[in-house]
Amino acid sequence: MKRCWISMVAAVPMVMASALAPALADEAPASKWVGSAGVVSDYLFRGMSQTNRKPAVQAGVEFDHASGWYLGGWGSNVSWLSDASTSAAPISSSVELDLYGGYRGSFGSDWSYDVGVYRYQYPGSYPAGFVLPNTTEAYAALAWKSVSLKYSYALTNLFGYADSEHSGYVDLSWNQEFAPGWLLNAHVGHQQVENVACASYSDWKLGVTRNFGSGWSAALGYYDTNANASVYTNARGHYLGRATAVLSLARSF
Repeated sequence: MKRCWISMVAAVPMVMASALAPALADEAPASKWVGSAGVVSDYLFRGMSQTNRKPAVQAGVEFDHASGWYLGGWGSNVSWLSDASTSAAPISSSVELDLYGGYRGSFGSDWSYDVGVYRYQYPGSYPAGFVLPNTTEAYAALAWKSVSLKYSYALTNLFGYADSEHSGYVDLSWNQEFAPGWLLNAHVGHQQVENVACASYSDWKLGVTRNFGSGWSAALGYYDTNANASVYTNARGHYLGRATAVLSLARSF
């Protein structure tokens, strides 16, 4: 019988992803290290809370080669696994550590693309027979000006669902500056979970990001999903896909 409860887990948040994206320059690009660190009032990924509506501390670093290749790592505290554990089947994992790499490029004056592989890792101890949450996805993104479309394809089981290889997530985002230092963030996505139809859902977001200079930024967003509450309610009785607002503060370097 398929297990039908899980919280969709972490990827680099939009603010983090923006901070890590290589800037376009008139001169020839140079290889460089970039990164970001910050705090969020609730760690959401694909609309689902990863910290049971509690704050998270997050940081990442990335090496961008002049050729367009990149390699990075990212981490955050999480609680969705420990929240699902019981005294009979304890789970100790409370940290997510990710590794990713790929290639970015552009063509024409307004188009860019990004392809790569992302590995989500959750170190800790798990009971015998537990389907491990560690997940590998391949992704491809195409952007035109401030609009981007990204598809992530699961090469392994998806975050602990048995027989869920080949699951996919599509992400349509729009990030538009509407005043100096102010960015409007809009997003809609759909998570399809292979062989577990009750776990598939859509999510959406509307928010703003304020860039203060010197690498500092703050963001406020409203998030919601149409996820099945009977699937995405954890053992503590909290529905992880409900509508919520999230505040974040980050510094890029």
